[in-house]
Amino acid sequence: MGYLSKFLSVSAALVLLSVSAVGAEEKDPLKPRVPADQMADAKAMKNKFEGDADSVAKGKALYEGKGTCFNCHGKAGDGQGEAGKILNPSPRDFTNCKFHKKRKDGELFWVIKNGSAGTGMVSLIPAAITEDEAWHIINYERSFCKKD
Repeated sequence: MGYLSKFLSVSAALVLLSVSAVGAEEKDPLKPRVPADQMADAKAMKNKFEGDADSVAKGKALYEGKGTCFNCHGKAGDGQGEAGKILNPSPRDFTNCKFHKKRKDGELFWVIKNGSAGTGMVSLIPAAITEDEAWHIINYERSFCKKD
């Protein structure tokens, strides 16, 4: 095998390895993203808005609009947005009802406000949305869980 053939074979293998690492699913989708030393404060935060139809509609408009959440989490909330396909780990799947049962609204708010180390999630408050808008987005994210 000549030098060029070896180079091309190694290059192809490296490309395949890098592609397989991108977009990898979370190993533990229920793992919290709030640091342990801040968890109690995050869990204590309460959503300012009821999860009624008005709040969910506002959240949807923000999720699909200026919040740009759909780019990574997908319009269906399943973590399969176009930008999310290249992230490792993949974005949260908001259709996972086990996730919603495990996480408090304050934890979701904390991640929207502070981002999540080791993931593609960046801080959105105040750069893209307000705190009030984040609470509406959380209500909308909760609507992706269709089970009890």
